[in-house]
This record gives sequence, structure tokens and C-alpha cells, in this order.
Amino acid sequence: MKSTKDDRLVGRSVARREDPRLLTGRGRFVDDIELPGMLHAQFVRSTVAHGVITAVDLTDVRRVPGVVAAFTAADLEMGDITARLGRPLSEFVPTAMPVLARDRVRYVGEPIAVVVARDPYTAEDGLEAAKVTYESLPPITREEQALAPGAALVHDEAAHNTLVDVSLFATEGIDDVFDNAPCVVHVETRTGRQNALPLETRGAVAHWDDREEQLVLHTCTQVPHQVRTVASRCLRLDERAVRVIVPDMGGGFGLKCAVGREEIATAAAARRLGRPVKWIEDRKDALSASFLAREQHYTARAAFDADGRILGLDADVVCDMGAYSCYPFTAGIEPLMAFAEMPGVYKVPAYRVRGRAITTNKAPTAPYRGVSRPQYVMVVERLMERAARELGLDPLEIRRRNVITEFPYTGVNGITYDPGSYLESLDLCEQALKEAGWYARQAAARAEGRHVGIGYSCFSERTGYGSAAFAARKMEVVPGFDLSEVRMDTSGAVTVTTGTMSHGQSHETTMAQIVADALGVDLAKVKLHQGDTDRITYGWGSFASRSIVVGGSAVGLAAARLGDKLRAIAAAEWGISPEGTALDQGRVRRLDDPDTTLTYEHLADIAYLKAHLLPKDIEPGLTATAVFDVFNDGTFSNATHGVVVELHEGTGRVEILAYVCVEDCGVAINPQVVEGQCRGGIAQGIAGALFEQVTYDDRGEPSATSFMDYKVPTAHEIPDVTIHHLETPCAFTETGAKGAGEGGTIGAPAAVLNAVNDALRPTGVELDDTPITPETVHRALTAAAPVPPAPAREQTP
Repeated sequence: MKSTKDDRLVGRSVARREDPRLLTGRGRFVDDIELPGMLHAQFVRSTVAHGVITAVDLTDVRRVPGVVAAFTAADLEMGDITARLGRPLSEFVPTAMPVLARDRVRYVGEPIAVVVARDPYTAEDGLEAAKVTYESLPPITREEQALAPGAALVHDEAAHNTLVDVSLFATEGIDDVFDNAPCVVHVETRTGRQNALPLETRGAVAHWDDREEQLVLHTCTQVPHQVRTVASRCLRLDERAVRVIVPDMGGGFGLKCAVGREEIATAAAARRLGRPVKWIEDRKDALSASFLAREQHYTARAAFDADGRILGLDADVVCDMGAYSCYPFTAGIEPLMAFAEMPGVYKVPAYRVRGRAITTNKAPTAPYRGVSRPQYVMVVERLMERAARELGLDPLEIRRRNVITEFPYTGVNGITYDPGSYLESLDLCEQALKEAGWYARQAAARAEGRHVGIGYSCFSERTGYGSAAFAARKMEVVPGFDLSEVRMDTSGAVTVTTGTMSHGQSHETTMAQIVADALGVDLAKVKLHQGDTDRITYGWGSFASRSIVVGGSAVGLAAARLGDKLRAIAAAEWGISPEGTALDQGRVRRLDDPDTTLTYEHLADIAYLKAHLLPKDIEPGLTATAVFDVFNDGTFSNATHGVVVELHEGTGRVEILAYVCVEDCGVAINPQVVEGQCRGGIAQGIAGALFEQVTYDDRGEPSATSFMDYKVPTAHEIPDVTIHHLETPCAFTETGAKGAGEGGTIGAPAAVLNAVNDALRPTGVELDDTPITPETVHRALTAAAPVPPAPAREQTP
């Protein structure tokens, strides 16, 4: 027996254990690390988008008082960072990303040299003394330029500026499906380039440890073991000679699961100088030169029968991945995601898709919360809305006729979906908005001439990608498994390691809840360790909503194995079978005599201090390890988002009046944490729908170098979010949990866009691109001719 149902911690909103430390200023982030003799680094960056470097003169830099050193790529002799897919060159072109640009620059902000000084201000002064000359090349800043015949090439080896071009999904006879369909609708949509904007920018502190003969790199990364691998290879060290430590981290959102160039260069400078070196990215560089995301272009069509049932989906996806492939995911991260998973929650019988990644003279793209799913969900949901209009159906009714309702379901894309609540979430979301009176309020507002709209998005979130899912993408670096060690000491306290890496997801709380339940100990007895490559054997970090699904399952398995060992030691002392024992609140209890117990402290004394008393088949110590991987297609969370907006004439402002999220992530380990993930994700989804966009001029200069130029929503623009939970447990994870990290971001853009279009319905104007700016809305409200009213919404059967 473990914890009883009534006292189980899993499923309860216990207080976050991290909060007292973080909220009282006792957190320790990269910039809080101070070491004796520490120097500070900043980077000389390219001022042109595309050019050949003809000279780098750092003579005057080295003369600046307080500058200790300045290095180019030639000085530090580092290897390149190269991400690869195991695909033919016709499908994928690998491109090497030098840690510091050597011969050619490919975007404004690309690092060329590193200046190391006694303080960050002097390092900045040193940057101003650097002289770099270029032979300019034509910059490629738009998709149309990149793909044009005879276009200048960002990489000589990438013909047509194309890094990925895959067209494997094509159902036989799909052209006939479209030719004979009663209804075919089209959508073309473009989404703006975004910045993930973690509160804490990137940073690193590196120093050489003579005693351990080890380079120690403190950095805020989601993937510490992958940073170790890249650092060791670029610096030509054994992996043992590199230790990566991640302190508290102020957000990552995917941006920090790509290995960056600056932390490797910082480590190289520290090793060369034999002194600690710190680099902290300023907000200007974070906005203009860090990894970006999201710039995508979809051309899609869908075929429907006369009753509104989908017959086929056909899409062309072009993702602008910037200047380089990110490591380890490559430039395929966005197109391959959309390519494989676009059918989503709907029963699509015929499917064809082409996915491309193009390279341009912009900062590279990395994963960002949701990774293509906010975009392709928006496309599919727009197709549903458009088909409903063409067929005179209620927008929710057409979804009801198409969502998957029988599980497991294997889709036309070859992916098997485990049980979910697709229809139930849709119905409950509509019910919540109706019961709150929003349909009646919308009718009243329209009668007054106001523009109020209601929009929905229905979607799934594939979580817990294991080795099989990543191998299917033909990644040469295949993430997937996670490993955990659970150890009990003689006081009965428990130490847990995980290969995941919290950057705001409350792992110190949720992982401890899993272990406390498995062992029947008090939560305060459990301590989690993460983010240290010397203490954690191996791990793939945190991304793709994998932490609880994969990492939590490994933790749960290891804790259960430790519990088995405790029972075995107690059974040996009593001379009975372990099956006759149970764990119970810090003790092992005899099932045939419940009053007879042995405390964990007593059993730990035997395991460590009196090991001669152990049977020969039980090793000394109380340690257990476990590895968990997902060998199927993963587990799918799902949700429906419902949004009410009002469009304001005169300003074009989009005001969100109400937001409802009905989500199902299986067993919620900590519902409060899940709600925090939902709300944060929704805020970022709204940001992409209405506010944020990085643009470039024809010279390749980025528009956003401060928050004066890059509009980030505040608490004033983000509405209160009503969240309803459904629970369809996952059958193959240890806890029944599914992932919950990205769903909020995935569903928000489509729901907001559909609500805006519903508000615009009387004008006849439809919008399909994001962000939806006030200028766009104002033009739609003032330039459009009125059209007849749409059919009344049908009532839920």
C-alpha cells in the first residue's frame, strides 16, 4: 500500500515549494553568480545582414582601459555547431553554424568576436572600438525573394534557399477527392515572427576547475546535457571535462532548448584566460539577435461533403527559419511538426502536405511554445469556419461532425491518438459561454451596432514525445527517454534526480508529489536535484510538454523500486514474503498484523550501517534508478478555447471580453500548476494573435530592438481566464498524466482570430493573418460593405 486515496498528494494543489525562495529574493540565477577574479564578456555583432567579412580589427579594442582580451574565431579555434537529420540532400541540407562568424555573416547581430573586460560596461566600450569591414551581399528577407529563380543564396550549399523540403504524405486519389467534393474551401495565412521573451535573458558564467580538471559552465538552458555535448565537441574536450550547471531559471519557452553560440564562446574565453568569465545578454540582443520563431506561410484547402464532413486536407507549409539550423532540432523543427500533425482532432480521410524550411538573412529560429501547432491549428480551424459558412452550418456543429470520438484512433497521418475528450470539451466550452450569457449579450450588442464576436478552437497537444516519435523525424540526435535516481538516507529523507529541467513548471513540487505518494512520506522529506550534468547521469531536459509525462514517469518508477527494496528489507527481518507488506506513512507495515511496523529510519540503518544483516540477494544502500521512454506515438492532451471579443470603431482595438478554456491533460499532478501553465500559455497565444511581431526592412535590419518597438501585452490586455478541467487518464504513463505546457499557446491564436472574424461577419471581411493589428481591424470596419446576416447558430442537440 502507498498513500490512500484520501491523503494522496497527486491531484492536489499543494503550495509550490519554490515560491518562498523565489518570491523573497533568495533565488539564484546566472547573473547572481559571482566568482573571484571574474571578467565580463560582450560580443561584437554584425551590422549587416549578409556579407563577406574582409577584415576584423580588434587593435583599438585591446587598448581600451579595462579590456583584458578580445578574440575572433581564429583566436579560439572552436568547432562548428551543426544540426543534422538523417535524410537525403533532396529533403534536408545541413548547415554549419560557427560559434563566431569567420568568413561570412548571415544576419544582423551575428556574433563575430568576443570582448572580455573587468566589468560589463568596459566590455561594451570595447565593442565600440571594434572595426569590421564587409563586402556586402544581397540580403534575403522575404519568402518570395528566397524562392525566386536566381536568388542570392544564404548558404551556397542550399539551392533555392531551402533547408528542408519533405512531401511524404499524399493519400492516393486525393486529387479526385477535391475534384468531386460538393464543397472546397481555401485558406492562406501568414503568421508573424516572434520572440519567446523569457523574463531572464540568456547568460553564462564559465570557469576552469583545476582540481577536477573540468570546465564548469553555469548557464540558463533547458537542455544541460546537450549543452555539455556541444561544448565538449566545439572545445575539443572529453565530455567528462565539461560540467554544465543550471541554477534557477527565469523562463525558457523553447528558446533555451537550442544550444546557443554565446555560451560556448564564453566557455572558450574562460578556458583560454584561466579566469571566470560572465556573459549576460542584454534586451537589445535578446530581441534582435537571439533565436526567434513562428514566421510561417500556409496555403491550404479542405474538401467537405454536403453534410459538412471533411473529405480531404491539402496544405503547403513554408517556414522561415532564418540563417541557420538550431541544434539539436534542425530547421525541420517547425515544418516537420506541421507536416506530421496537422489533421489534429479531426477525422481526415485523405491528406497531402508539403513542408519546407527556407533560410533567410534573419536571426535563426528555435522552438517556441507550441512549435507550429498554433499556426496549423489556426489554419484548420479557419477551414472549419469557412466550410460552415459555405454550407450554412453552425461553426460548432461542423466540428462536432468531424472530431474524433472513438479511441484509439489511427489517423491518415499514421499517428495513433490515445483516448481524449474532444467532443466533451467542445460541448462544455460552448455551454460555459452560453450560461454566462455571452450569446445573448452578443445579440444585444449587434442590435446596438457594436462589433462583438465569439470564436472557438478545438485542438489536441501531442505530449511525451519519446524516442520513437523523434526517430520518425530522422533526427540524428534522438531525444526521448528520461532517467531518475531516488535515494533515501539514514534519516528517511529522500533525494531525487531528474533529467528534466524546470524553468517555471514547478518540478520541485510536482516531482516531489509523485515521490511522496509512491513512498508514503511527507512532502517535506523529498528534495529534487536537476540541472547538473555531474549529478544527473543523463537527461534530455524540458521541452514539448515532456517533463511530467516522461520525467515524472521515470521518477515514479524509481520511487516504486525503492519502495520495493524497503519492503524487501522489512520482509527479511520478519521472515515473510515482501507481498505480505505495505508502505504506510514512513513505515513498512505487516498486512497480517497491521500494528507491527518498521520505520524507514530503522530500515535505512540496516541498509547502510548494518549491511551484514541483509540477505545475500539484497545489496546495501537505499537507491533505485529507472528509465522511462515512450515507444508509441505519445499521449495527446486536448482542449477547446472559447473567446468573446469586441472590435472598437475609430481605434480598431480588439478587446477580449471573456476567455474560457476547457482542458484535459489526464491526471493533473497539481491542478494549480496546470492552471498556471494554461494561463501563461494563453497570454503568449494572445500576444501572437494580436500584438507581437519582429519585422525586417529590405536591408535585413530588424525592427525591434527594445520594447518601444516590440509590443508585448500587459495584464491590462490579458483577460481573466475561466478554466474547466476534464480528466482522461493516460494509460501508459506512471501517473496517468499527459503534458500541459503548450496547450494554452496552441489554442489561443485560432480562437481569437475566429472571434474577430465573427465580429466582422456583418461586414463581409475576413482576416486570416496574425498578428491582427488595430490598423487591420480599422480598415476592415471602415472599408467593408455590409453583407446579409449569417445563419443563426444552431442549438446544441
